[in-house]
Amino acid sequence: MAVDTQGAPAAGSTAKMAWLYDPKIRGIISQLILLGTVVFVGWFLVSNTLHNLEKQNIASGLGFLEEPAGFSIGQALIPYSETSSYGRVFVVGLLNTLFVAFFGIIAATILGFLLGVARLSKNWLVSTMAGAYVEIMRNIPLLLHIFIWYFALWRDVPGPRDSMELGAGMFLNNRGFYLPAPVFGEGSIWMLYALIAAIVAAFVLKRWSAARQLKTGERFPVLLTSLGLLFGLPLLAFFIMGRPVGVDLPSLQGFNFRGGLVMSPELVSLFLALASYTAAYIAENVRSGILAVSHGQTEAAMSLGLSRGQALRLVVVPQALRVIIPPLTSQYLNLTKNSSLATAIAYPDLVATFAGTTLNQTGQAVEIIFITMAVYLVISLLTSAFMNWYNSSVALVER
Repeated sequence: MAVDTQGAPAAGSTAKMAWLYDPKIRGIISQLILLGTVVFVGWFLVSNTLHNLEKQNIASGLGFLEEPAGFSIGQALIPYSETSSYGRVFVVGLLNTLFVAFFGIIAATILGFLLGVARLSKNWLVSTMAGAYVEIMRNIPLLLHIFIWYFALWRDVPGPRDSMELGAGMFLNNRGFYLPAPVFGEGSIWMLYALIAAIVAAFVLKRWSAARQLKTGERFPVLLTSLGLLFGLPLLAFFIMGRPVGVDLPSLQGFNFRGGLVMSPELVSLFLALASYTAAYIAENVRSGILAVSHGQTEAAMSLGLSRGQALRLVVVPQALRVIIPPLTSQYLNLTKNSSLATAIAYPDLVATFAGTTLNQTGQAVEIIFITMAVYLVISLLTSAFMNWYNSSVALVER
């Protein structure tokens, strides 16, 4: 390197080395190094995994999904037998996971909102009981909740011959919860079309009512009208098509019930545990969201003649939703992922049937674990996308 008579670097050398001190160039270099490290680690893991699979004579690929499973599944929403393929096992497990997660989210949301409002009640007994529920439920591990519902409470349920008759063709015993099952005949598809049309009409009605209220200040009974559409149109199609839907009632035949729809003890226990546990967290989200709304909003609403219930429903809750929804999304995701604890009580969800039994029988650990992870990732992303869309639709818009 050229230096001057004083020993300092020459100006030309300094100019050539100046790019090393450019923050943008140094940032690009560091990112390239990080990317190369990630690629190398990924290549090493994949190549090492393939080598180990080849060493143990385990063929990679998804061809195992077409092989017969050879085991039974106690709770299946679609037809399944021991001769069904491992691909069918995957579908059965996925549907069972989605079923308990979907209805668990609905039940947890309803119970959580009621508890959140109850915690703010001026009635000391109501608020204290709601607070005690929240504190007790949140501080007991979910796995213990599942064990309590399944082992402690379900043991006292009588056998099939002494079943608890709940009315309307419903029975409860230690083998499950039996419900009347609908039987769809020819022409029943028109009831589905009518339901879809009712949903679309209710959505259009809500948008029209909101625009009408902004223009005239008059409110339209959207809720009652929407309920009339949702129940009235399918009922009208039911009578027009000659009553194409029947009911299969469960009945005791021998030592067990036959017919109807049965929900296994594992499904009921998991559903109750997930719903009651998650509802405690949702209650706190609702309470914090309501408290985030200025108390002046409630006073202003009541000064206009609204009751406390109307002020909460029409003024406070719509504003509180922008605070409630983001943490509510996290609770929905947690409930869906927590459903994998169903393995503890042998409920045949995706983890128990596919990532458990199927993996043990086939040895295709890499493929099965990757598919299971991808399924939960997709479910979480879809749930987040829907909740983000809903959050943006209820967000306050500045005029």
